Amino acid sequence: MTPAGDTEILHASCVAVDGRALLITGPSGAGKSALALQLMALGARLVSDDWTAVQVVPGGLVARCPAPAIRGLIEARGLGLLRADPLDMAQVALVADLSQDEDQRLPPHRAITILGCSLPLVLRVQNDHFTAALMLYLRGGRQS
Repeated sequence: MTPAGDTEILHASCVAVDGRALLITGPSGAGKSALALQLMALGARLVSDDWTAVQVVPGGLVARCPAPAIRGLIEARGLGLLRADPLDMAQVALVADLSQDEDQRLPPHRAITILGCSLPLVLRVQNDHFTAALMLYLRGGRQS
């Protein structure tokens, strides 16, 4: 594991539920902000949109907004930058990669390593329940 205190800024959006953060990665236009907005409509809180700082701490990785100028702002295409009540930080519990589509009905457990921390990884699911399923995953985890 990378030493505590190491930080990196990722091209990712981040929301959290009950202190458990979802890091949403993918290229520009993949839908990171749109997914974050959908999760916020279900009760998630914004940590950061489009750029997220992650830092190694004892016990894992925390996410926070990397710059005061973007804190509490999220892009809604066609509407502009919207204000949200942000969280200062949250421990990353899950990563969703929107650059890859899931093709399995019951996918294997996947992981990604960020700054030496292994985190559960899910790929984009092209169906109507993806957002709700991510919300439930953050609240209750996934069956082993």
